[in-house]
Amino acid sequence: MKLYIVPTPVGNLGDMTFRAVEVLKGADLILAEDTRTSRVVMQHYGITTPLQPYHIFNEHQTLHRVVERLLSGQVIALVTDAGTPGISDPGFLLVREAVRNGIPVETLPGATAFVPALVDSALPCDRFVFLGFLPHKKGRQTAIKLLAEEKRTMVIYESPYRLVKLLDELIAVLGEERQVSVSREISKLHAETMRGTLREVHDHFAAKEVKGEIVVVLSAESDAAVSEEEKDTE
Repeated sequence: MKLYIVPTPVGNLGDMTFRAVEVLKGADLILAEDTRTSRVVMQHYGITTPLQPYHIFNEHQTLHRVVERLLSGQVIALVTDAGTPGISDPGFLLVREAVRNGIPVETLPGATAFVPALVDSALPCDRFVFLGFLPHKKGRQTAIKLLAEEKRTMVIYESPYRLVKLLDELIAVLGEERQVSVSREISKLHAETMRGTLREVHDHFAAKEVKGEIVVVLSAESDAAVSEEEKDTE
């Protein structure tokens, strides 16, 4: 009886860990956000464990049946399309319910998109706040206004279709000179990280078709002030 939370590659299939493959091969069942996407990874590593869908649209209906299987003694592994389950992906509810029922839970270390994006940003990463996806409609403007006074580096996930709009919204609230880094297609063949002011990064992506998963890393209010002081002394 055990629930494993297993990270899967965010890009390059070579980023899978040996232990992740071992756990997935030894499990009785793999819960997958999208079985079609996960099957590519499983086939690549010769993993034949049965797959069952587990996503935000069936999470509540599936939850208790999964817990029952765990309580019966099964070992179940949870994966998502890419990265670590529970980080802006399904997983939190299952982990909470497993813990409530005394079921051992173990999360394997491994791939997640925001860590390489944060380090690649060249912005301070000793103190940061992970915000995931901002609200799409209700509460979005309030959430963006709160970023203006944040004292830590901020990490935001965004859709490629809304990236330029987000950068526009950030410029309106934070000004054009705030430092930002945008990473896309992390660990893939066409991986790209663009660093600069909000205006520079906005104009770069506004001039092209944006593809891939996006991580936006935004400098803190205090770092923005330091940057302005450095300019004044030059």
